[in-house]
Amino acid sequence: MDVGLTVGDSLERLERTIDGYDFAELSIGEGTDPAEVDTDRLESILAEADAELCVHLPFEQDVVTPVSEINDAIRDYQARLLEWAGSVGARKAVLHGTARNPHDTDLRPMFAEQLAAIDDAAADAGVELVVENVGHQARGLQLTVLGDLARETGTAVCFDVGHAYMEDGDDGVDRFCSRYGDLISHLHVHDARSRGDTHIPIGAGEIDYGVVTDHLGGFDGTVALEVFTDDIDLLEDTARRATAALEASPEDC
Repeated sequence: MDVGLTVGDSLERLERTIDGYDFAELSIGEGTDPAEVDTDRLESILAEADAELCVHLPFEQDVVTPVSEINDAIRDYQARLLEWAGSVGARKAVLHGTARNPHDTDLRPMFAEQLAAIDDAAADAGVELVVENVGHQARGLQLTVLGDLARETGTAVCFDVGHAYMEDGDDGVDRFCSRYGDLISHLHVHDARSRGDTHIPIGAGEIDYGVVTDHLGGFDGTVALEVFTDDIDLLEDTARRATAALEASPEDC
């Protein structure tokens, strides 16, 4: 299991926080031209920390709309970003599982086509695509719908524990992991509270990480701490808690 940090789109935050972690997950901002990223500095920071790279594709970009011309452009756009990600050695690329209207069942076959095409573009670039659950957001596909479409297309999943909790509590975490745990290659870990707080250090919120252990104990993928702080002590504490939960076996709990 490799443990890393999400760092937004900031090379400054990456440099301040990456020491001691296996990888950084760098966000590509909406409308960002990857050619403007200081790749020499990026590669230098990662090399000095002996860390690898993952990327997060633009947060606000839907995967599918009802308009075929827009869908074509989305595929081309994501393919261009994935080509850049591959050129800088990214291992994985996170894609939000979103649709213009996630409750429109007619869009789901089109979502599957879009997802499969973007997954193919990632493979061509030498990057593993992982689709992330964001069903608590207005344009996010519901947990089960996302899991079914990921399985249908053979796409790996980035399971965001906090997002699942915000969508359907510990029961949502439990159900998704029990049905689709074999698809999970990448994790986003943080804590959350039902009143709306999220991306807080593990232990500061309400999530029962014992549920995660029950299904993902012994996890051997990548784990990104998605805690919105630069406080090194808080990040290290969350890393310890996440590692303990994921290295444990259910019998230990």
